[in-house]
Amino acid sequence: MTKAFTRTQATTRLPTLPDGWPISSYDTYKEAQQAVDHLADNDFPVRGMTIVGIDPMLVERVDTHLTWQRVLVTGAASGAWLGLFVGLLLSLFTAGAGLLPIMMGLIFGVVFGVAMAAVRYASARGQRNFLSHSQLVARRYDLLSQPSTAERARHLLAKRALRDN
Repeated sequence: MTKAFTRTQATTRLPTLPDGWPISSYDTYKEAQQAVDHLADNDFPVRGMTIVGIDPMLVERVDTHLTWQRVLVTGAASGAWLGLFVGLLLSLFTAGAGLLPIMMGLIFGVVFGVAMAAVRYASARGQRNFLSHSQLVARRYDLLSQPSTAERARHLLAKRALRDN
């Protein structure tokens, strides 16, 4: 393997600006994805096309309010699964143990899960009393194509837009 090949391989993994000509813009990622699917269905060479999210935002959507009851029940449930797994492993490798390792694993798992959840929640001191999930979204999504195929892509997408209206 030559140094030039290794250096090229390493640089392709670095973040780079997209290249190509803009051929269309969409309000949602799904619409941009459907446009690429439409081009692929019409034998367009989609390799090298890029969907670019413009004006990215991190959106955090709140799912629920956290209470001590919810924290402890969730901790008990996750601890039970971990304890059950450990108990099953122990029962597989302990001759003649029966259900004892499974029950012990389950009990210790619940206790451990409740304790860890309580410590985590108490250490937050009411700073974050909710559960949420985050998404990276963009205000719009531009579809880029290589210059040699941009006009054909625009034409195919324009035909699709006329057909859909």
